[in-house]
Amino acid sequence: MSERTQRVMGFVGRSGSGKTTVLSDLIPVLTNRGFSVSTVKHSHHDFDMDKPGKDSYRHREAGAKEVLLTSAKRWALLHELRDEPEFDMNELIGRMTPVDILLIEGFKRHDYPKVEVHRPSLDKPVLAAHDSSVIAVATDEPDHETVTSLTVPVLNLGDVNGIADFIVGYLKL
Repeated sequence: MSERTQRVMGFVGRSGSGKTTVLSDLIPVLTNRGFSVSTVKHSHHDFDMDKPGKDSYRHREAGAKEVLLTSAKRWALLHELRDEPEFDMNELIGRMTPVDILLIEGFKRHDYPKVEVHRPSLDKPVLAAHDSSVIAVATDEPDHETVTSLTVPVLNLGDVNGIADFIVGYLKL
């Protein structure tokens, strides 16, 4: 991790398992409990927040390495990697403002504490069976045979408060 210590908890799972939905439901529960929360979302897709014709797009297309967009409500820094390698998760964490809880979606191949979102209906193997950094599994079928033999806690995907309790307890907040 970076020199600035962050309390990091990740959410991983197969495509369509509901990671984004869980985080979208979890963030207000944690913030209502008084915790500051930020997120890092890994995208394996070629995404672009910018749109052709916008000034910032034109700046980037002209060759600017970074474009900082700012208004009275928010700011965003667009950093062009061009021929550079993708940033490592720890480098990204080091760029974040410290908060009580930093939730990460994705980066399943990295070694950090993760909750796996697993839906047996997707008929995909459980990541926790082969990834020791998965510390719990949140599932919509807690009694399903794919999760009952696991040695990590099994959380009910429909119980967002229970998932929040697990995170707060694990991070010792």
